[in-house]
Amino acid sequence: MGAGVAIGELHVPVLLTETLDALRPHAGGRYLDATVGLGGHAEALLIESAPTGHLYGLDRDAETLVLAKERLRQFGDRVELFQGDFAMLGAIAAENGWGPFDGILFDLGFSSFQLDDASRGFSFMRDGPLDMRMDRHGDGISAAELLAKLSEREIERVLQDYSEERWARRIAARIVQDRREQPLTSTAQLARLVAAAVPRRAWPRRIHVATRTFQALRIAVNDELAGLRRGLQDAIGLLATGGRICIISFHSLEDRIVKETFRGWARSDPPRVHLLTKRPVIATEREIEVNLRARSAKLRAAERC
Repeated sequence: MGAGVAIGELHVPVLLTETLDALRPHAGGRYLDATVGLGGHAEALLIESAPTGHLYGLDRDAETLVLAKERLRQFGDRVELFQGDFAMLGAIAAENGWGPFDGILFDLGFSSFQLDDASRGFSFMRDGPLDMRMDRHGDGISAAELLAKLSEREIERVLQDYSEERWARRIAARIVQDRREQPLTSTAQLARLVAAAVPRRAWPRRIHVATRTFQALRIAVNDELAGLRRGLQDAIGLLATGGRICIISFHSLEDRIVKETFRGWARSDPPRVHLLTKRPVIATEREIEVNLRARSAKLRAAERC
């Protein structure tokens, strides 16, 4: 089995047809995938923009970027990949002479490769260190370090603000109580703690009881929402007239930021964009059957005026 096939099996890009419809890649176009991940969307953009389309790929996760390079090697000098955080997109673009682009994509989801690697600490499904950093070699602190230093009220606020967790106060109190006896260092530890803090009658039916807690901590560790706001503001300045921007989000907090940002651009005087999606595009039932990750995906797109 070739490397490209193996990598492709690790991660199926969500809303791929809808993304291509929104961005309309063409020969000679210049495209930016600001969250290249394992390269699924990037590969499709390069195929559709053959033979002369050019793609710049950015990702803060050095480990997935290695695999993306292997997957996209077939496109030669039509693709350039860089490690970096899209929160710093403006500075990265200026330093490398990027833009203007005919299309910009942000896929804010996580790959199965990241979630299935227990050492990353993103999932409660496999026990591993409580890390959650997108860039483990950078300067950021892990989820374990964050929980060790925050006060009970600060932990509660993180859970409320970043996941709208109904039981934030009880979970925060349990975290502080348990860390007095031993450090909180593993994903299994945290999952058990949350399960013990939330009354059994209140456990959600469709998701694990610890899902919202893990989401909130991941967002806090990686400063995801503030980074998204900064990245969007940089991206609009890099779009060519008539260029299109496409954002795929996976939870309501992200989608709200995208919706409000796009509407603000559309209502400015003069308008900066024309909205291509009045409502978010969601996956078909058929796609969800094949790729369960797609069930929470929402796509919004706009065109630069």
